[in-house]
Amino acid sequence: MTTFAALYTDEDISALVATLLRSRGLDIMTVPEQATLGKTDREQLEFATSINRCILTHNRVDFERLHLQYVEEDKQHSGIIVVPQKRAYEVAKRVGILVNALTAEEIGNQLLYA
Repeated sequence: MTTFAALYTDEDISALVATLLRSRGLDIMTVPEQATLGKTDREQLEFATSINRCILTHNRVDFERLHLQYVEEDKQHSGIIVVPQKRAYEVAKRVGILVNALTAEEIGNQLLYA
């Protein structure tokens, strides 16, 4: 049985993207739903990891840096998906394709681009 990655959106991902991904059957939580607004990127990644969710973000530069720090520190995370800022429908389409192509295990500890 294939286990799809559960997702957690960064603050910069629109609520519409989360709604569209849910309509595709994906398990997704958002920063506002989890009351984690205002946390640093590192804190967001740590939170996502603590609840075993891959973080979805537009913030390529900071999350590339965090991923490299995790690698250097031999720390684990549940995956980072970076997607360019485009229309919500395009973002949801790209993320949906990626998440449907890989299992949660394959996404773990990876920095991926949708």
